Amino acid sequence: MNIFKRLFKIGQAETNSAIDNMEDPIKMTEQGIRDMKQDLDKSLEALAQVKALAIRAKNEQDEHQNKADEYQNKAITILKKGHSKEIEASEADRLAKEALLQKEKAEQQVLRAKEESEKFDNNVAQLQKNVQSIKINIGNWENELKTLKARVKVSNATKNLNKQMAELDSTGTVSMLERMKEKVAQEEALAEAYGDIANASKSVDEEIDKAADTSKAKADDELARLKDQLGLNNTNSKDA
Repeated sequence: MNIFKRLFKIGQAETNSAIDNMEDPIKMTEQGIRDMKQDLDKSLEALAQVKALAIRAKNEQDEHQNKADEYQNKAITILKKGHSKEIEASEADRLAKEALLQKEKAEQQVLRAKEESEKFDNNVAQLQKNVQSIKINIGNWENELKTLKARVKVSNATKNLNKQMAELDSTGTVSMLERMKEKVAQEEALAEAYGDIANASKSVDEEIDKAADTSKAKADDELARLKDQLGLNNTNSKDA
């Protein structure tokens, strides 16, 4: 059948190295499924037609068989009437003979219709087998199409990811990181330097303030002045 040739071609197309785009086998599979469904419709139509012929042949067989039985019964009835003198014996024999001739013709038609009926039955069986085979193939290829579409999605996603990974400039990225590390180290060193300067400035100011501190001298002067007012300095001198 042509359908099996198409299936073989689709199988070839999937493995053909000339097909680089994964969309091609999908489209070919979809077209193959559409073709198979068209063949299925044609096969179902042919099956219905052959079944109709088989039914008609069977009906004809029954009709001719009924006629043969009818002529057989008529011949018997005529002979009985000839025997009972209802019909002249010679006439009864002639009519009974004609009935038997018609019976023979009917029986020949029965055989012909039977042969046709058997032939059509065989055709029906073969067509039913073909229809079932096409249905199975359609189901298999529809499942294959689902799998193929899923594989395409995974393949495209993987390809895009790999492409992005391949386009990454690892050298540039490392250089950028090194520059960032150097800048951070420089900023840290600068911060530490400012801290040292701030501490150094603070120490100098403390030394200056300490050297310039006159609070103790003032206190000594005030103490001496107070003792003078109280006359304690003179007393201490005399006692001494």
